[in-house]
Amino acid sequence: MALSGVLPATAQGLQPGWRFAPPPGVTIVQHKPRNALQLQANTQVNPVFLRQVVQYPTSERSGTLVVDTRAHFLYFVLGDGRALRYGIGVAKSGFEWSGTHKVTRKAEWPGWTPPAEMLRRRPELPRHMVGGPENPLGARALYIGSTLYRIHGTTEPWSIGQNVSSGCIRMTNADVIDLYERVKLNTKVVVLS
Repeated sequence: MALSGVLPATAQGLQPGWRFAPPPGVTIVQHKPRNALQLQANTQVNPVFLRQVVQYPTSERSGTLVVDTRAHFLYFVLGDGRALRYGIGVAKSGFEWSGTHKVTRKAEWPGWTPPAEMLRRRPELPRHMVGGPENPLGARALYIGSTLYRIHGTTEPWSIGQNVSSGCIRMTNADVIDLYERVKLNTKVVVLS
C-alpha cells in the first residue's frame, strides 16, 4: 500500500527522507495513488493515543492545557477530576523543554517558516511553506507564548507517541482541529518535563 508523498512546489529544496519514516508496510510514493485502496495504508495511531475522556485529578482550572511529554499525552482539563486526553508526538532528545505559558495565537492551515536554528541544522529545508495538506504544521496551530513552539497537526500521524520534533507538540489533524475549537486565546499551557 502507498500514500501520496507529493511535495508542494514550495518544498522542492527538500531532500528525500526529510520526513519521519513511515511505519512498516507504508511506502511513500512520488505520484498520485492509483486507486483508493492505496490511501488505506496502515497510518493509524496506536489505540492508547486515541482521544478520550479520562480521570485526571489536578489543581489546574477547567480549560487549561497540560502537556505530559514523558507519557506523550496532552490534557484539556474539563474539571471535576476529568480531562480530555489526546496522544501527541514530542521533542526528540536534546530539544526537550518545559514551562508555563499561554496560547497567544491560533491559525487554521498555518504557513511554516522554519526558525533560523532549524535552518542551520537542516539547510535543505524550505525557507517558507504555505499552509495546506502537505505542510508539516498540519490543519491547525496553537502558538505557545513567545516561544518558537506550537501545538500543531501533522502530516505524519504515525509519529504520535514518538519523540520526533524539534520542540513542537504534534497531534493528528483530527485531534488538533478538535482542540482548536475548544481552546481560546490566553489559555494556560503547562508543559511538564
